[in-house]
Amino acid sequence: MAFNHLPAGVHDALGPLSVTPVTHSVPMAKNHRPDRHPADLVPRPAPDMVLDRLASGPSRASRITHTEHLPPREGRHAVWPDRIRPEVIAAVQTAGIEHPWAHQARAAEHALDGDSVVVATGTASGKSLAYLVPVFSTLLDGAEAPNGRGATALYLAPTKALAADQCRAVKELSHPLGNAVRASVYDGDTPFEEREWIRQYATYVLTNPDMLHRGILPSHPRWSSFLKALKYVVIDECHTYRGVFGSHVAQVLRRLRRLCARYGSSPVFLLASATAAQPAVAARRLTGLPVVEVADDASPRGELVFALWEPPLTEMQGEKGAPVRRTATAETADLLTDLTLQGVRSVAFVRSRRGAELISVIAQERLAEIDRSLVRRVAAYRGGYLPEERRALERALHSGDLLGLAATTALELGVDVSGLDAVVIAGYPGTRASLWQQAGRAGRSGQGALAVLVARDDPLDTYLVHHPEALFHQPVESTVLDPDNPYVLAPHLCAAAAELPLTQADLSLFGPASAELLPQLEAAKLLRRRTKAWHWTRRERAADLTDIRGEGGRPVQIVESATGRLLGTVDEGAAHTSVHEGAVHLHQGRTYLVRSLDLDDSVALVEEANPPYSTVARDTTAISVLETDTEIPWGDGRLCYGSVEVTNQVVSFLRRRLITGEVLGESKLDLPPRTLRTRAVWWTVTKDQLDEARIIPEILGGALHAAEHASIGMLPLFATCDRWDIGGVSVPLHPDTLLPTVFVYDGHPGGAGFAERAFHTARAWLTATREAIASCECDAGCPSCIQSPKCGNGNDPLHKRGAVRLLTVLLRGAPEERPEPEDGDTGAGERAGRVGQPAGEAWTEAP
Repeated sequence: MAFNHLPAGVHDALGPLSVTPVTHSVPMAKNHRPDRHPADLVPRPAPDMVLDRLASGPSRASRITHTEHLPPREGRHAVWPDRIRPEVIAAVQTAGIEHPWAHQARAAEHALDGDSVVVATGTASGKSLAYLVPVFSTLLDGAEAPNGRGATALYLAPTKALAADQCRAVKELSHPLGNAVRASVYDGDTPFEEREWIRQYATYVLTNPDMLHRGILPSHPRWSSFLKALKYVVIDECHTYRGVFGSHVAQVLRRLRRLCARYGSSPVFLLASATAAQPAVAARRLTGLPVVEVADDASPRGELVFALWEPPLTEMQGEKGAPVRRTATAETADLLTDLTLQGVRSVAFVRSRRGAELISVIAQERLAEIDRSLVRRVAAYRGGYLPEERRALERALHSGDLLGLAATTALELGVDVSGLDAVVIAGYPGTRASLWQQAGRAGRSGQGALAVLVARDDPLDTYLVHHPEALFHQPVESTVLDPDNPYVLAPHLCAAAAELPLTQADLSLFGPASAELLPQLEAAKLLRRRTKAWHWTRRERAADLTDIRGEGGRPVQIVESATGRLLGTVDEGAAHTSVHEGAVHLHQGRTYLVRSLDLDDSVALVEEANPPYSTVARDTTAISVLETDTEIPWGDGRLCYGSVEVTNQVVSFLRRRLITGEVLGESKLDLPPRTLRTRAVWWTVTKDQLDEARIIPEILGGALHAAEHASIGMLPLFATCDRWDIGGVSVPLHPDTLLPTVFVYDGHPGGAGFAERAFHTARAWLTATREAIASCECDAGCPSCIQSPKCGNGNDPLHKRGAVRLLTVLLRGAPEERPEPEDGDTGAGERAGRVGQPAGEAWTEAP
């Protein structure tokens, strides 16, 4: 749990904005935690020495492209506000925490003043304690009410595991307070016999946005006494609420605020976030309320040595004879093996469950060749483990029994493993915020720590390991969400009307797009206006209109053919790419092959298998412009943002060898096309610009196609998205613009805010794209610069040098970057216009 103050020198690795070389040591604050494990007292090798040993193998040193030294930082203490109950301060001191860090005290002061506040500080900086202390104090006051529940608090976590962990820690911390803090988890796993007690008697309810959306808000009369007394809403890990999911959660919170007002309460929102750019702006978009920012991290930090590592080129060849690098998975397994041999307590972060297990298995096999006793000291961690299993892993890591752990990002939100000696990150995790959160797991007992980012063979990772300033000298990203997305907003207006009839006065709460959506919902016979309010008209539950983690539509069920067991579901929109016939599907650490996909019945039949390959779907895309919201001149060209209609068809899939990434073959698929209305950014160039860039007709398609691929690969550096959240199309002559055009679009109905972010950062984004292509050492293009694994056209045509020249000319006409509007209002209410002509032949990359 994040409220535990770490021993002096334990860093969060989240202070990269002003980095200076370490030339001296800085004394750290006195440790005030009495429960240090004996293993913590064992001196570890200095991080520089550990890195030197890693780089000592054959050709290893050349793989390190940059090493950054983040200096240690002293902690700064403060005192709790005098309005905090002395019993709460005594309980905190019983836990071994004598004094708060300055940011904790400041956040508690704002909470007591009734200001909604976001604490955006580093890993293990004590964010939880910052909100728990004022919450406990208020609950203690409420316990003196005649009914014993004059104050309540609601805690929201993005995962069940985090809520369960927090509940255990809250109970432990609040034990000296007796029954004043009655904490309980309320989610889909809560036994029905416990639910009524929680509604009537619990004072601190821990849940997730899904349960709030489907269970609590639709049943608000049964929660009336809880909502009437609600003083605080805690939103933990709020930086995870981004894109479409974050937009849904923003509307769920608006529904909660509306019901609280109905019962006479106006809760203060307390948010905890990893370090992010403009956390108060993101928190305001999420909650709809003014939010105070506390981002000056006063917790101590030890030295961090951060290395950027690029795997070597292999002798294998990819598509079109392109050079192929060794995979980040294989390289990370080697590093984890070497760290284990050094006795260095380490975790390797990898995106997929299968990747985590592969790294663990490879490391165990290599350790067995040297010392079989070390095999049991490496393990894999993934989502789906039982709480007892997670606790056992946590204990084994802290005791030193376990030296190496290969983990998915589930580890970030489920297990407390702060205080490791080294972290290896297999591939850029998508955002700088996630990178620093993972790196922040390293560091303990005032000693230094090592972090290593191992680059994948793609444009963004390659760019980052050769442009370290993009990681170490840039602020972390803004959290992108768009609550005004009509595809998100419409079902929540229906859900709100089912909870309480919607009035004109409610519309300002839900945003400017709501007034324009209501007539459409009336026409669809979902809402009916009676006198001065809109009412839900149907028998079914309005909350079931949308899955806040999905995209709507009927989910496809994944069924094991041999047993008939339901393994899970996948969004309708993702089924074509993830559970097509022949796809490799991962579930709870097991591997399955999809034998058939029945789109009519929404069922994918799978059978357990262990193929030596992974699969990647390929598709083709056509795009038409529905409406141009904004356009600005870029020299003779134009940069535009607006609404588009995308027609996408999955046409085949590649099989890639697991360890090497070698393409084993391509299989054709016969799936129907799908249509998506979404938001896009696009740019055009004129004939004069093509002449200036020496782009002749024979290479125009390849130059545009290469620029499109690379720009999609680079956008995650500027928006909190994944490459798989966005798609692109490039057309030598688009029928709507009548010019050569490159489109990049959000892969979600109605948009997710990523294309908007691309529009506002276009100069920096496309400059980085040009540099990524130009600096790649290949001759004609490779996966590190312009080739894409998703390309439905087989990465043909591509013209690397033409793309560089084209982007160079385009950027000469780029205006200075315009500031992004803070309120996120981009005219989202009106997102449909004329339907353009079919886009015709295009080169594409779809999400």
